[in-house]
Amino acid sequence: MNSHTVVLIVTAGVLAAAPLPAQETIAQAVRRVGTGTLRLQFKARPGVCGTGQSMNFMTVNSSRNKGEWESDCEPGPVRVAMDIRSGTPTKLRFYVGGRWGPSGDALDIGAVSARDAGDWFVKLAETGSGSVAREAVSVSTIADSSVVWPALLRIAKDSNRDVELRKSAVFWVGQAASDAVASLSGLVEDDDGEIDVRKQAVFALSQRPNGEGVPALLGIARGKLDPRIRRQAIFWLGQSRDPRALTYFEEVLTKPQ
Repeated sequence: MNSHTVVLIVTAGVLAAAPLPAQETIAQAVRRVGTGTLRLQFKARPGVCGTGQSMNFMTVNSSRNKGEWESDCEPGPVRVAMDIRSGTPTKLRFYVGGRWGPSGDALDIGAVSARDAGDWFVKLAETGSGSVAREAVSVSTIADSSVVWPALLRIAKDSNRDVELRKSAVFWVGQAASDAVASLSGLVEDDDGEIDVRKQAVFALSQRPNGEGVPALLGIARGKLDPRIRRQAIFWLGQSRDPRALTYFEEVLTKPQ
């Protein structure tokens, strides 16, 4: 074992024991790896589960059938493997549940604060590019206790960013933000915005729980926005099975031509 390897192992042990903020720990570990692979894990937010490579959002079973059936979908932790070159993350792989295989030459810093991990990865999404930024968006949103939607909204609105990254940010804003409807509606109504990003915002509205997005979708359908956007809203209203959507369709179909 050479002296350089000894330094890595000793320092990793210090990081695991010292009460440093997780963001510092990740940043320090990235610099320490230099070129190689970093592993870490953190608590997943409630409702997120996985079987290793697949991820789902769990629904709560009714109390009547409680204990009758249990899913193999594990509620975390979130495990992230980060490939690094010259101190810069170049690729992310993340898993929910399961367990690590042999580490090889990877540096594993173990469990870190979910909130700080969310902050660190959303910052990577804001400053990174390509697939790393897109994966960082997803990782940041499934961290427990993290509030990342304001940063995601900035990404979604930034016309200088990659369209696929912006669409990913829009999707996760719809999943993560309790007050996302107003933010998503603003994206839809931006006449200067990319049409694909605006369509993704319509889809995100349709995915809001408990029909939260239906009033906004109705407003879009009844409004004077780009016909492509209105058609998207009408389509998702049709998928919603919401009584308010049925009322709208009745109005349209019975309106004198």
